Amino acid sequence: MSPKTKKNPEKTHQENMVLLPFHFNSWVRSVSVLLVFLMIFHTPLKMSSAIRSFPNNGGWPTETEFGFTEAPEYRNGVECPVTSDETLTFCNPSLVHVAMTLDLEYLRGSMAAVHSVLRHASCPEHVFFHFVAAEFDPASPRVLTRIVRSVFPSLNFKVYIFREDSVVNLISSSIRSALENPLNYARNYLGDMIDPCVKRVIYLDSDVVVVDDVKKLWDVQLSESRVIGAPEYCHANFTKYFTDYFWSDPVLSRIFGSKNPCYFNTGVMVMDLVKWRGGNYRRKIENWMEVQKKKRIYELGSLPPFLLVFGGNVEPIDHRWNQHGLGGDNVKGSCRPLHPGPVSLLHWSGKGKPWARLDEKKPCPLDYLWEPHDLYKPNQQRRVKLHQQLQQGMNSIGYSNYLI
Repeated sequence: MSPKTKKNPEKTHQENMVLLPFHFNSWVRSVSVLLVFLMIFHTPLKMSSAIRSFPNNGGWPTETEFGFTEAPEYRNGVECPVTSDETLTFCNPSLVHVAMTLDLEYLRGSMAAVHSVLRHASCPEHVFFHFVAAEFDPASPRVLTRIVRSVFPSLNFKVYIFREDSVVNLISSSIRSALENPLNYARNYLGDMIDPCVKRVIYLDSDVVVVDDVKKLWDVQLSESRVIGAPEYCHANFTKYFTDYFWSDPVLSRIFGSKNPCYFNTGVMVMDLVKWRGGNYRRKIENWMEVQKKKRIYELGSLPPFLLVFGGNVEPIDHRWNQHGLGGDNVKGSCRPLHPGPVSLLHWSGKGKPWARLDEKKPCPLDYLWEPHDLYKPNQQRRVKLHQQLQQGMNSIGYSNYLI
């Protein structure tokens, strides 16, 4: 380890969860910054032995050619499995597997999410990321691969090309155009894309930050009959996720039968890929999407098919792992407070995204909890250069094709 290696000050805060107030008396920045301080530094937590080193430039992070700051290099602590670099393939059973989508529009969020996972992981070198990139995104998979490598030089990851024509004909219109993006449906195909040796995966949306050790989420056990695990919200009005036509049709609505389905958010899930593949759950989801094209049984995008297939049979995970809705609703994107209780993951689901509101100088208080994980620091010259590079395309570092 270089002389510049230092103990990770943030890593002193991983074992206990942080409790933030449900109500805010003020919307001013000073209070928000105080909340950030309380969340990250105030609660006494167990020291972790994970360490990080900074780029070799006098201790300060460097700006990459894409406008992102190179992240610190997070290393395992002494309690982590000992595995040589040569044997640490994505089939290694000691790895924690995280799947995310990758596209230009949400790239800033994705980089912050990855940074947050590594920053709070007890064994960051044993986290493997599976990124799914759309074939025809404005930034090609080649460019996105290069950006990830430049920001996280030591990251264990693989990029898969998602052929949008695999799903585009199954997508129906939604209440918000962003929900119609084919990449939103890529999670349906993770079992087909990812190597069979990977038996489970954590799926994360791009608008999250993790403030706890992801290994805790990975260790959640799914019971024998359950394919996915997620925080459930049984107080939510489940009927509103489907149209009156759906509920009035006895054949369609009997899918829930004697089940007691609860709403869950698909932006944070633990997925058993062995059961997923064996039960052909991708096809079951597609079947409901085909029904939707004919009969209009829901208004939201990729969520309702998951509710139809898994509702009433989800392994419940502690709510701390998805403090969702921080982006407001799907229309206004207004500010919202946290749900009561501890926090392990913050999720800006909804229309409002923290990076956009911060750039517009109109942030919500909780957006300041996202900001410390942001690695996008371009000056104007860098923005112009990035735009030119995205237009021209670049040589590939390596990625995988996926076609059904």
